[in-house]
Amino acid sequence: MKAIGGTAGDLPGAPPAKAMRRAPAARRIVDALRSSEEQLWRWTARVAVVLPLAALVFAITVLAIKAYPAIIVNGWSFLTGSSWTYGSSYGATVHTHGVAHPMGSSFGAWPLILGTIQTSAVAVVIALPISIGAAFALTERLPRWVSQPLGFAVELLAGFPSVIIGLWGILTFGPFLARHVYPHIADHMPDVPVLRYFRNPVGHGEGLLTAGIVLALMIVPIITATTRDLFGQIPPLPKEGGEALGMTDWEVARRISLRWVRSGIIGATVLGLGRALGETIAVVMITGSILHVAPNIYSPMTTIAATILTQLDGALTDGTGFAVATLAELALVLAVISVAVNLVARFIVKRSGRLGGPVGRA
Repeated sequence: MKAIGGTAGDLPGAPPAKAMRRAPAARRIVDALRSSEEQLWRWTARVAVVLPLAALVFAITVLAIKAYPAIIVNGWSFLTGSSWTYGSSYGATVHTHGVAHPMGSSFGAWPLILGTIQTSAVAVVIALPISIGAAFALTERLPRWVSQPLGFAVELLAGFPSVIIGLWGILTFGPFLARHVYPHIADHMPDVPVLRYFRNPVGHGEGLLTAGIVLALMIVPIITATTRDLFGQIPPLPKEGGEALGMTDWEVARRISLRWVRSGIIGATVLGLGRALGETIAVVMITGSILHVAPNIYSPMTTIAATILTQLDGALTDGTGFAVATLAELALVLAVISVAVNLVARFIVKRSGRLGGPVGRA
């Protein structure tokens, strides 16, 4: 032990004066942080909760302000009309309700709204059973040494760039379907009013059905990865009890496993649906970007997100700014659709949890 004066057994040497000055200051800072730790955590949690809502409100508010001139001029006919023309850029500028726009300009978003809903619906109808089956196989049927690498591959596909998927769809997948799959469906489909939508002509692989299938392939990893985690959280005792009562594997999956995680599956489906509603570049490459309602399920069409991307350059040439305001109105419609879908899903989740327990109705 170091001693004052160099004599063993004496008291230890005193710390330097600078260290004595620093120690109380550092201790006071630590004590202040510890005393306000709970309050700091509370305010951090409040900010974390409010921030996403504030970002959503800010985005919708900016879109509404930018789209206000187009909303005034287009009116409700924007949601039901089918015409999409910028008017004459060389003619006189017309003022409607105080808003300047080119003469002859007319915008209707019904084909775009319908195309967005159709492609997303096709994607969910195809992806949901595939995702649930894949998640069930990864957690219940495959051995661990197989399910782990396959699960990693599924998670990897969830972050795959959409432009690569779109390029694959337009160059390889779409033409393959148009040559070898669609003709068989169209030729053998009964000629009745409802199923006539699936009959000829099948086109060249660009269209509604191809876009829906490609979107399904893009959202399958999202739904599968989430559902797999949900299946992994089911306690083993209810399933073992069902097997002990003589249930088959299918009955255990349908009556116990699926009902246990049904609310989570709905949430996972909404996540995938949000990806399908807002997907842009892959849809642009596959749908054909035609601004009209598809006469059959194989025909080219477009969606809201794809139209905003393809029409933005042309809209910027409008000196009045009315075309850009119309695209902002179109984006506002897509935002409203997305929020409405999430609200409906939230209602379904609440109702599902209120009607019964994990293994049946109460």
